[in-house]
Order: sequence, then C-alpha cells, then structure tokens
Amino acid sequence: MMTTLASQASTDAPVRHRVHLPGLNWENRSPWLRALLYIFLLVIAVIYIYPFLLQLGTAFKTSPDATSHAANPLPQSWVTGAFASLDGVGFAKWFENSAFLAVSVTAGRLLFDSMAGYALARIRFRGRKALFSGFIAVLAVPGVVLLIPKFLVFSQLGIYNTYQGMIIPLMTDATGVFIMKQFFEAIPDSIEEAARIDGAGLGRIYWSIILPMARPALLTLTILSFQGSWNDLSDILVAQNSPGLDTLTTGVGGLVTGQLGAGTQFPLKMAAGLIMTLPVAILFFTFQKHIVRTGEGAVKE
Repeated sequence: MMTTLASQASTDAPVRHRVHLPGLNWENRSPWLRALLYIFLLVIAVIYIYPFLLQLGTAFKTSPDATSHAANPLPQSWVTGAFASLDGVGFAKWFENSAFLAVSVTAGRLLFDSMAGYALARIRFRGRKALFSGFIAVLAVPGVVLLIPKFLVFSQLGIYNTYQGMIIPLMTDATGVFIMKQFFEAIPDSIEEAARIDGAGLGRIYWSIILPMARPALLTLTILSFQGSWNDLSDILVAQNSPGLDTLTTGVGGLVTGQLGAGTQFPLKMAAGLIMTLPVAILFFTFQKHIVRTGEGAVKE
C-alpha cells in the first residue's frame, strides 16, 4: 500500500452565522402572520403532490369508480385488479427491457464518462481544450435535431431494431463527461504525485485512487443516468419499432394513447405509471444525501 496517501480526511463542519435583517425576523412576527405563511406553503405543497396522490388512488380504483370520481384520489373501494391486468398487455416485458437498458447505460456512462473526464482533467495532450469545447457545444444541441441522423446511422450499421442500437449510443454523454471532469479537477495534484513516487502507473492511479475519491460525483452520475435512460422515449422510438423491444416509456405511452386497446381504463394506466415511477423515486431518495458531498480524499501534511 502507498504510505504517502492518507485515509479519508475529516473536515470540520462549516460555521453558520445567522443573518439578522431589519424587518425579516419571522420569529418576532405575529403568530397569525406565521400561521398564514404556513398555510400558504401547505397549499403549494398540496398542489404539487396532488397529481401523484391522484395517480396512486386511481390505480386502486375500479373502472366505474375512476370514471365517476376522476378528481377524487380516494377510491370508493380499494382493489388491485388493475395491477393484475398489466400482465395481459406485456408490462413485464416492458419492465424487463427498461431495467436492462437502464442498468447497461448507467454502467457504461460510469465507466466511459469517468475515463473521458479524467483524461480531459489530468492528461495533457494536443487539442485537449478544443475537444472539451466540443463536449460543451454538444450540450447546446437539442436532442430532437439528432434523431434523424441517429436513425440513418442505425440503418447503415445494421443495429436498427436491436438492443445494441438502443444501448450503445447512450453509453456516454457530454453532461456526464463535464461533471466528472469538473470533479477530478478539484482533487489536489499532490495525491497523484505521491502515487507516482510510490510507483503507481496511470491506470492504477485512476482506478485505485482517484475513482474511489470521486464517489459523490459517481453517485450523482448514477442517478442522472438511470433516470434519463429509464424515462427515455425519443431515442427508443428512433432505435426500434418492434413490440418485443418496447420499454416502459414506449409501452405505457401506447397504453395511455389507446393504441393497445385499453380504452378509458384509467386504473390500468395509472397502475402502469405508478410502477414505472417507483424505481427512480427509490433510487433518488436512497442516494440523495450523497450527491451534495464534496471530495473524500486528502493528503497527509
């Protein structure tokens, strides 16, 4: 093991100072004014959460109940028939395809985006700044502009209507490269210099030292990549037109628009949307506290 590298450094919590501004001391305000403020915030919160509550309640309704009381999130009687009916529309296959796509794309972005970000942040080579400027320029291009070129490329390469065409083009993105590059640049150069003194090569420095220190950035990239690929619709529509390759976005989209003969079966549609929402919500609430942390490594002075 390298003796010149320290373990994770502990940093003192930043000192927070309360700023007192004239006329903005809510603690000394009238209790009625504070109560009105809380009521206003509660109303705003209910407005934002109401669509989700409506989706949740409708998923457990019967079709007549959902039609007669469309705006009421509380079912007259709680039933789970809508969830059982999902098997008849191919929902399990959609979920399987979405899970395979999201996991593959997320793993690819973690690897390739971190490698590209590290190269742009640490390796000095001719054209490095121009290449990074190209990544930034890609961020300004609307995704819809690239749909037709993507279709043409898929057709020429023979990967249209294949899992390769759905996954490979999404395994790296400019946003992820930018996030990783900015994080790697914040890591002190002295850490890598100490590793080189101990005989570590470029590959080992990246994989064994720098990458573990980039855990906050990797968690952020994991959430963004999984959410983006899980909810992706336009790229999937361009890459395939086979029912066997439908994901949750294309499958549930066809279900909602009535293309699959679902009609006005609101509980069925809301049940599909609810299950589609859960994996991303669970992932975000599980790892949200990690994405705001800063670097975790340091050099012993």
